[in-house]
Amino acid sequence: MRRVRLTGYVLILLAFLSITGCLNYNQEVSLNPDGSGTMKIHYWMQIPPVSKDELLPQLSIFNRDSLLVQFESKFVKMHNLTVVADTTDSSYHTRIEFEFVHIDSLTKLKPFADAGFSLQDGAAGQKVFSQFISPVASGFGLDDGTKFNVTYVYSFPGEIITHNATAVGKKTLTWSYNLGQLGKGKAISVTYRPYKLKETPTWIFALAGLMLIIVTYFLFRKRRD
Repeated sequence: MRRVRLTGYVLILLAFLSITGCLNYNQEVSLNPDGSGTMKIHYWMQIPPVSKDELLPQLSIFNRDSLLVQFESKFVKMHNLTVVADTTDSSYHTRIEFEFVHIDSLTKLKPFADAGFSLQDGAAGQKVFSQFISPVASGFGLDDGTKFNVTYVYSFPGEIITHNATAVGKKTLTWSYNLGQLGKGKAISVTYRPYKLKETPTWIFALAGLMLIIVTYFLFRKRRD
């Protein structure tokens, strides 16, 4: 039953895109060494004013109350969830920002049920991360792939060993695809060596030892007096 509902939703969305314009989806993730982190999502779509009243009620992706329910979880701390209309180009934007306790836990949220987030131990001292980007059926005038674009930007807390990103920044890896490039779906894959936690500088221990010696000296001196 769930598959039927999901398929119906995708078909409706694609039909909307064929008469409205492009759907853009951007996802930015910053991972911490323990697997927790933050995620920022921004997606937008042009909807002509003449179609707004008919289309918007059927698009839960632009319904704030519906989205809040989908992201409600003990694994997530929401920081921002806004849905706004830009009258200059008849576009609707949704922005979502939240913290998560561990990226694997996101698969328990409905919006990420098929994302397959995974962060596992790899070779000695390494971590292996993966995420699946689900395919989207073509058709309804979208065969050229220009009306559906997704971008995923990740920041990892360590030295990158291997990856399959489409672009590399100074501190980030980026995966960007249009509908035609997605095909049967894409897998984000990264192996990295986490940075070591900063150790307490030696001079801190030396200073603490010196202070202990000074305090002990004055205590003994006071006792003798």
